[in-house]
Amino acid sequence: MDKRDGMDQGIRVLSYLVSGIGFYGALGWLADTWFHTSFLLPVGIIFGTIAAMYMIIKRYGRVT
Repeated sequence: MDKRDGMDQGIRVLSYLVSGIGFYGALGWLADTWFHTSFLLPVGIIFGTIAAMYMIIKRYGRVT
């Protein structure tokens, strides 16, 4: 394993986090807009963070 493999994994982990928060945050914002509420954006952001962490642990949680 060279240094670039670790950097590639780090960038993938960061992209999982950013995309999970962004995607589910956007869904929460849309739901807030459609249903005229104000609590679904934070729920979407929290759910996106949890989903991203689950995916990261599921994919990279094993030590080889």
